[in-house]
Amino acid sequence: MAVCYNKLWKLLIDRGLNKTQLCKEANITTNAMARLGRNEDVRVDVLVKICTVLNCTVDDILEIIPESDLQKRGSQG
Repeated sequence: MAVCYNKLWKLLIDRGLNKTQLCKEANITTNAMARLGRNEDVRVDVLVKICTVLNCTVDDILEIIPESDLQKRGSQG
């Protein structure tokens, strides 16, 4: 399974925030933000900090993509 953070980027746009502002407000590192940008795993505490700042749940910022969907996407490209 893979994680996709596209919901987070859409939420930031809706809230008028950029990644730098989120880093400062959530007190997360730029390294953690870079990992999010590459749809890589991050620590749960990073997700909790983001959700606290944005007043949302984890479901609002990430999507879990099943392995079968990843294989379908790979075979289409």
